[in-house]
Amino acid sequence: MSSDGHRPDDSKADELAGTEQPFVTHLVELRDRLIRAVLAIGICFAALCIWPSPGNLYDLLAAPLVAQLPPGATLIATNVISPFVVPLKITLMAAFLLALPVVLYQVWAFVAPGLYTHEKKLVLPLVVSSTLLFLMGVAFCYFFVFGQVFKFIQSFAPKSITAAPDIEAYLGFVLTMFIAFGAAFEVPVVVVVLARMGMVTVVQLRAFRSYFVVIAFVIAAVITPPDIVSQLALAIPMCLLYEVGIWAAQIFIKHTQAPDSETEDKSKESATSG
Repeated sequence: MSSDGHRPDDSKADELAGTEQPFVTHLVELRDRLIRAVLAIGICFAALCIWPSPGNLYDLLAAPLVAQLPPGATLIATNVISPFVVPLKITLMAAFLLALPVVLYQVWAFVAPGLYTHEKKLVLPLVVSSTLLFLMGVAFCYFFVFGQVFKFIQSFAPKSITAAPDIEAYLGFVLTMFIAFGAAFEVPVVVVVLARMGMVTVVQLRAFRSYFVVIAFVIAAVITPPDIVSQLALAIPMCLLYEVGIWAAQIFIKHTQAPDSETEDKSKESATSG
């Protein structure tokens, strides 16, 4: 108990003063936020169906593979409705990515009133950075990894075999790779969160560096196709991003700590005496 009769955590309670809402009000707000997010995705989906159209989006997604196929070879559809359903799936996923800023804003607007100031300083940068890192992982996979992997695979294909990949199987492969590389690029965020929660220290993270290299190559061997190109393309960025995470953890720990009650009381007493 401090000398002025207030509890040490009164300042934290004041941060949330006036933000308490009834349970029903929370449900209504959650419904409104979800509707806005779904509407944003729906508008983007409709716009993408008009231009550039689902078929063109699939052609864009298949471009890295088609570029490495033999002359005259194309993808095939082994299911009757695949030529219709698969491009629509891609359009829906593209609409979600396009509407992602609106979706994240709705999530943030819903949870932000219940967070302390120091928590907002941690959550908002993590949400933004994790989104950007995931998109960077997807872009890296599409623009660099796919071209190298498909080129490597086709170089080993016997001349007696005609390559004719199925469009639905290709979509499943692409999604798996996108999720794998997007998740792999989240390594700095995971490192920062673990350090901020006090589960590990920066010193321990540095000591774990050599073990993480082994883990990165094991993960790459399990997730990616059985070729050295894709495994290196996933493992090496993970190792580099681990170093970025250690550096970022040092910065976040300094700038997102909760206010210390004793320090606040001393500053108040010195201000009063002055």
